Amino acid sequence: MKNAPSNRLNLSVQYACNREGLPLRADFVRWARAALVGGGEVTIRLVDADEGQSLNKEYRGKDYATNVLSFPYDTEPVVMGDLVVCPSVVSKEAAEQNKPLEAHYAHLTVHGMLHLQGWDHDNDDDAQAMEDEEREILAAMGYPDPYAV
Repeated sequence: MKNAPSNRLNLSVQYACNREGLPLRADFVRWARAALVGGGEVTIRLVDADEGQSLNKEYRGKDYATNVLSFPYDTEPVVMGDLVVCPSVVSKEAAEQNKPLEAHYAHLTVHGMLHLQGWDHDNDDDAQAMEDEEREILAAMGYPDPYAV
């Protein structure tokens, strides 16, 4: 009989920027676990705008810092990958969109975790399916619809 994949999440959080006001590891664990099917080996790295811009330029060809980058490495037997989050962008977006900062971090963590599991939003159908999944996961944790205008 084949061994079933683990449901364990091994999550490392790296604070490569000022930690003041940032979510705790326990928050990221809760958000990541909610979006994860099966087990995972994931690192979340919080970076300053310079590092975020450099990574976005190198890996996506876009010369600006973005909110979250996903680097999937494997999905079998468990999800393996890295998320890079840029708190200055997250804070700016939350303020501009009049969203609670915690809810925005939760959304971006869920969004990134779905990318690590193969979800994407390259076309309208995939985008709608991913957004619906995000809404469901976030609602189960008590967060509002991140796409509500």
